[in-house]
Amino acid sequence: MRFTTPLEQGRLVRRYKRFLADVVTDAGEHLCIHCPNTGSMLNCMGEGARVWFQRNNDPKRKLPGTWEIVETPQGRLACVNTARANRLVEEALLAGVITELAGFTALKREVAYGVENSRVDFRLDYPTGPAFVEVKSVTLGFGHTAVAAFPDAVTTRGARHLRELAALARDGVRAVQLYCVNLTGVEAVRPASEIDPQYAAALHDAQASGVEVLAYGVVLSPDEIRLAHPLPVVMRE
Repeated sequence: MRFTTPLEQGRLVRRYKRFLADVVTDAGEHLCIHCPNTGSMLNCMGEGARVWFQRNNDPKRKLPGTWEIVETPQGRLACVNTARANRLVEEALLAGVITELAGFTALKREVAYGVENSRVDFRLDYPTGPAFVEVKSVTLGFGHTAVAAFPDAVTTRGARHLRELAALARDGVRAVQLYCVNLTGVEAVRPASEIDPQYAAALHDAQASGVEVLAYGVVLSPDEIRLAHPLPVVMRE
């Protein structure tokens, strides 16, 4: 996926009210732009961090741009636009990059399922039956370790999705938790039990119930982002 318009560079002043970020462009322009991320963005919003954003020239939109990429304190690049994850995964599915999920005959997005009023990101149909795929975007890294972690904040919604997937797996339906690791310089991913122990426990229970737990890393630059390679999921430290 190439960005539709070239990204502009700047420095982060602050992120606030969840969806707003003040930046100063390299040309010295002060802007308030959209921050498309509902998480804590732990390790991704340091004051003065190098950022890349997409300028918006649509007069109907209130903000002049959307924050896309940040340089973390460790010098890694992270895509903070969580809306990109599903698009990247869909692109990779259609291109056959995610080999574990190859061979499907139909792809459906945002399909209602389960007993807790959930919607799964993708339902893939195969001659042998469907597969339900839940996608999570990962941007959290600690220190200089090459292991990313999820989540970056407590997520009851994420734990609910794992329960729904586990119930499917116990009924003999293929269920997949896929981590889209939108962070460069990463060699593996793990549950962030120190942030959300309930989510970590739900992930262990889901895997024990038969849910497939996959992770894929990205190639990321201010020009493009694409899902590229599988990463191991470290269930226990």
